[in-house]
Amino acid sequence: MTILAFFLWSLAKVAVVTVVMLMGIAYTVLLERKLVGRIQNRWGPSRVGPFGLLQPLVDGAKSFLKEDLIPTAVYRPLYLLAPIISLGCALIAIAVIPFGAPGMGPHGFDLFEISNINVGLLVILGITSIGVYGIALAGWSSNNKYSLLGSLRSSAQLISYELALGLSLVGVVLRAGSLNLRTIVEQQSAYGFFSWNIFGGGQTLAFFIYLMAAFAETNRSPFDLPEAESELTGGYHTEYSSMKFAMFFMAEYGNMINVGCVATLLFLGGWTNPFGEMHLQSTLINVMMPLVWFVLKVLLFLCLYVWVRGTLPRFRYDQLMNFGWRYLLPLAILNIVATSLWLAWR
Repeated sequence: MTILAFFLWSLAKVAVVTVVMLMGIAYTVLLERKLVGRIQNRWGPSRVGPFGLLQPLVDGAKSFLKEDLIPTAVYRPLYLLAPIISLGCALIAIAVIPFGAPGMGPHGFDLFEISNINVGLLVILGITSIGVYGIALAGWSSNNKYSLLGSLRSSAQLISYELALGLSLVGVVLRAGSLNLRTIVEQQSAYGFFSWNIFGGGQTLAFFIYLMAAFAETNRSPFDLPEAESELTGGYHTEYSSMKFAMFFMAEYGNMINVGCVATLLFLGGWTNPFGEMHLQSTLINVMMPLVWFVLKVLLFLCLYVWVRGTLPRFRYDQLMNFGWRYLLPLAILNIVATSLWLAWR
């Protein structure tokens, strides 16, 4: 009975987290459109529902109802598989991310995490690395030279910046002595935001390296070269339409949420209170406040994404690659060496 209860509890968490993730993707798009509208002195979506809050439902319906065109010369199995890989990797990564304090569920089951894995950070990096296959296969299977060139350019960008992104996290892992995400958060929970890795943990440089690499990893401005709007073709997804194109679109925003969650856990103290531990009389508030803090920090990170998109111009491709290999990668290695020396001296 315990095994059955555990299975049903895990299944319920998977269903809830998947629905919340998909809703989060939809409303992240709305958040971006509204904030960019304010930056550019216009309203943004404001017609469908109060304050435009039903706009994501209309956009989703539009994607389903659009004509689904498949070119005759594509390699159909990989052509159909590519968007599934991209969106699937974005959704699977959320499975090992803890949203709140442990042991908050019934019978000792975790309420705010699907799976607690000792190498959770490594799992996230591995899953997000597979996402590049979706982009590469989309360009190749389309049998379009422009799509192929776009996918090659995108793959080179993702692989280049993934090195800097992974190395920027090594300093955090060295300080915590673990790849377990809960352990990394607990190591930052002693003195409020003074204990966070971005401030008191000495990983400020690592955070900014992670930030720049994350913008490039998620194909966001100023590194949005895979699907540059000023070009005649859309890059690797030129031959995709209807819901298959929407899956690539959803994967980008899902990866944005994943990147925000990882940044929150590793650099911003996760679900911990910025002002130190505070225990109130209400049990419900004590259970929900860690989740509220976590969501607020991820939302702050997403707003930073939008702010950068609305203000910075796009890099040239040679500038993009030079910045990754000549600046971010050496700085990430320097941060590892400095952190190792500091830990050894301490």
